[in-house]
Order: sequence, then structure tokens, then C-alpha cells
Amino acid sequence: MSNVWDDLDLLLDSPSSLTVTTNTRGTVKDKANFKVDEDVSALRKAIEGLGTTEKTLIEVLTQRSSAQRQLIAKAYEKASGRKLVDDLEGDTHGDFEDLLVALVTPPAIFDCQEVIRAIKGAGTTESTLTEIFASRSNRQIRALSEAYLAETGRSMIHDLQSEVSGDYGKALLILAEGKRDETTNVDTAKAKADAKALYEAGEKKWGTDEEKFIDILCHRSVPQLRQTLIEYKNIGKKTLQESIESEMSGNLEKVLVAIVKCVKNTPAYLAEKLLKSMKGAGTTESTLTRILVSRSEIDLLDIRAEYKKLFGVTLYSQLESEVSGSYGDALKRLCGQDD
Repeated sequence: MSNVWDDLDLLLDSPSSLTVTTNTRGTVKDKANFKVDEDVSALRKAIEGLGTTEKTLIEVLTQRSSAQRQLIAKAYEKASGRKLVDDLEGDTHGDFEDLLVALVTPPAIFDCQEVIRAIKGAGTTESTLTEIFASRSNRQIRALSEAYLAETGRSMIHDLQSEVSGDYGKALLILAEGKRDETTNVDTAKAKADAKALYEAGEKKWGTDEEKFIDILCHRSVPQLRQTLIEYKNIGKKTLQESIESEMSGNLEKVLVAIVKCVKNTPAYLAEKLLKSMKGAGTTESTLTRILVSRSEIDLLDIRAEYKKLFGVTLYSQLESEVSGSYGDALKRLCGQDD
């Protein structure tokens, strides 16, 4: 299973979800000959009639792009005098409700709400913060940060500062600034020097210099880090990921491994997160919803391909056996056809 993470030579030419700005690898596209009024009346009928017609809600909301859903929400409010999101919340419940609400929420605001949820209440959900900040591009993080300010009136960085601490907090806060270097040209000499610095800060040293790892992994560009991973493997016996896993623990280890995985292959990282959310006792629906909704117009086709490569089964068939009811139907529609 680990081979997807170890084949470093394939890295250099493959596109990265952290830098790519097209949405050709999504499963959800703009619907051709989209008629907003037809969609609005279909939704109103489904919601206002006796008993909600879930099938219509799924059909309309999973098969329109996010931009089209925003147009539907505006027109719905104009036509009915009520907010679509309020009607969905009043008429559906549980995971199905959460999924539909996520679909009609603009992506940056949805990310922002997930961050708020992760830091609210007793104890912070670090795994959610790690997943979001390691897998989002600078552009997405900046949009999320603006949405956070608009939604709460406070700065996201400021709120995170009081929630995360230690070396994990340091790494997360750098990621949350959304300032990863975006130059595409690779400086091989610098990659060699960084690899050596990392080797000396970890493998070679009694005790680990975490600061060094945080600084390099959170700041350098994706192409630069990919080259550094290759140089690192040339110096030591281990990959950088293996070194981090053997030198560190807890949330710091998790976030640094997440960064390395996302730099190599964000879809494979998210495929692993999806598997973990369905494996074991009970399904973590919030993770399933977050990944399938937030990646549906970015790289869900690639996530599906990596899922099959990693686990030998299709994401679709796994959803089929793990989630049921309207919630399961809607997730499968988002996932798109079986591979």
C-alpha cells in the first residue's frame, strides 16, 4: 500500500491540487442548459408538498455546480420569501441535512464553518484543522480567512492562536496564513541544502529540531518540496515521511506527515482520510461530507482513482456498503459513477 507514497520520481511532473486552478478533475460540473426557475419550482414542490421529496433535493443539489446552487438559493429566496438553507434545515435532518446545507453553502464559507466547528466546544478537533490547512491552496486559505472574518468579526489566526499550542500550533498557524511560496522553478541546490538540514535536524541528531521541519515544510513551494523529498531519500536510508514518523509523535507528527502527503499527492491523502472515516466502528459522516463536498469541483476524480489504487476497491462501492438512505444516495451522486 505504501508504494503510492514512495514513488518519488513520478512526483516531479505530476500536477498538484495545491497549485492547480482549473476544476477539470471534479465530478461536479456546471449543468448544461441550466434553468434556475425550473430548479426553484422543483425544490419548492419537493419542500412545500406533503412530505419532502428527498429524491428531487438530491437530483437538483448534487447535479449543479456550486455557482449554480448560489443562483438557485438567491432565486428561491426571491420567489418564496424564505432562505433555501432554512427550509432545508427545517425539512430534513441528520447527516442528510448537513450534506444539503454544505452543498448550498459557498466553498470558502463551508470551509470556514468547518474550522469554527473544529475549534468550538470542549477540546479542539485537530484532525479537521490538519486536513483543511494541509490540503488547501493559498487561494482557498485566503478565501476561508476572509469568510471567517465576515462570519465572526474576528481574525481566524487570532482565534486559532488561543486554540492550538506548542509545535503543532506553530506549524498550523504558518499554514493558516496561506503564504506558502508559489514559485514554480526548482532550486536544486537549495533542495539539497534543505534535505541536509532536515537530515541533521532529525535522523542525525540526538533529539529532534522540530523548528527546522516546521520552517521548511510549511514555507517552501510544492515543486521545491518535491525535489527536497528526492534529495532527502538520496542522503538517508529513509524517506522524509518515515523520518518524521520515527522522530515525532502526536499532532505535530500528524500535521507534518499530512503536509508531506499533500505535497506529493493531495488526492491520495484525501482518499486515505475517506477510508479512515468509513473503517472501524461507525462512520465519521462529517469527514465524508466535508471531503466529498469540498473536493467535488476540484479533484474528486483523482481521489477516486487514488482510492482504487490504494485500496483495491472503488470509492463508490465502499460508499454503497457503508452509507445508506438519502444521505448515502446523495453522496454516491456526488461521487459520480463507479470506476
